[in-house]
Amino acid sequence: MRIYNAEILTMAGAVIKNGYVEFEGGKITAVASGSPPAPTNGQDIDAGGLTLCPGFIDAHCHLGVFENGLGFEGTDANEITDPSMPHLRAIDMINPRDFSFTEAAKAGVTCAVTGVGSANPLGGELLAMKTFGSQRIDRLIVKSPLALKMALGENPKTCYNERDEAPTTRMATAAVIREQLYKAKRYMEQKEKYEAAKNTPDAADPPEYDIKNEAILPLLRGEIKAHIHSHRADDIFTAVRLSKEFGFNYVIVHATEGGIIAEDLKEEGAPCIVGPIICDRSKPELVNLHIDTAAKLHKAGVKIAICTDHPVTPAQYLPLTAGLAVKGGLDEEEALRAITINAAEICGIDDRVGSIEVGKDADFVLFEGKFYDFMKEPRLVVVDGKVVHDNF
Repeated sequence: MRIYNAEILTMAGAVIKNGYVEFEGGKITAVASGSPPAPTNGQDIDAGGLTLCPGFIDAHCHLGVFENGLGFEGTDANEITDPSMPHLRAIDMINPRDFSFTEAAKAGVTCAVTGVGSANPLGGELLAMKTFGSQRIDRLIVKSPLALKMALGENPKTCYNERDEAPTTRMATAAVIREQLYKAKRYMEQKEKYEAAKNTPDAADPPEYDIKNEAILPLLRGEIKAHIHSHRADDIFTAVRLSKEFGFNYVIVHATEGGIIAEDLKEEGAPCIVGPIICDRSKPELVNLHIDTAAKLHKAGVKIAICTDHPVTPAQYLPLTAGLAVKGGLDEEEALRAITINAAEICGIDDRVGSIEVGKDADFVLFEGKFYDFMKEPRLVVVDGKVVHDNF
């Protein structure tokens, strides 16, 4: 199948002014300028000169976790019974049949990083999944686990203060994380020592299985990153401090005051997922929420993605969110990168999504005018080579 006669924003090099994309079995098989080498068939789509770009990626949200139109019975984001819950698995909490996935896909959001909330200092896993394709989440996964979720600042304080339990302070929140990471580090060392000696006279029993520590091992081994919820500048620096102390890779999620400390974040090489942008200043740590944060970070040289934090901003408004960042001074191309290839690279899924390249998933959005024009729906949305929205 092909989409031809399109201006292609591959996000992997120069714009192809008039070209085509060929795909089969859900994967891209050819990207080239000019007309297809063989006559088109009935399945091929004439883009009519419109613009084709990769499917949009929401780098941080809670799709299928805070379910559409439901209260407590559809809310599975936070297990507020223990501040250290790294072993909670996102795949067990998400309902892929939630109607919000349909709305997101129709708007061109073809992939989302979703999972646990920010009530606990150590909340559990995040995963990346497609927004269309099956009613069974196992068949939608792009990467699982994608990251270990941590949270600093106001949310853990508020949740546990209401329970009259620790942590009720920022220092206790960091201490919960630090204690669990230290236990996991020691557990990892014990496992490594056991593996090294198990066939020798010095062999000893392995450490007793610990599900919390097991969940942290991929982080300590560098296989996944920590996505650290942090709005205020001091919380962001606590995240940086923890990462250095334990030697793990991380992403700053939200980064509401990131623009204030942009030079420091550049110096640290700290990637940021900015958002939500379309929301109110609903709590004290959002007092410095501004639409120019993404622009300030980018201008300082910080790698950025943009997110909705669905349901704070509904996921279908991800392109509009990026457009608001443009209004705040972000370059248009960089805004598109922030919801395509940058999002994919920051989240470690750029081997599958984020650009139009041979071998990657056939996820596309065909649009007219600006990609963030909320007055126009995408003309075509394709996920894994299947047309999920056709507005021709």
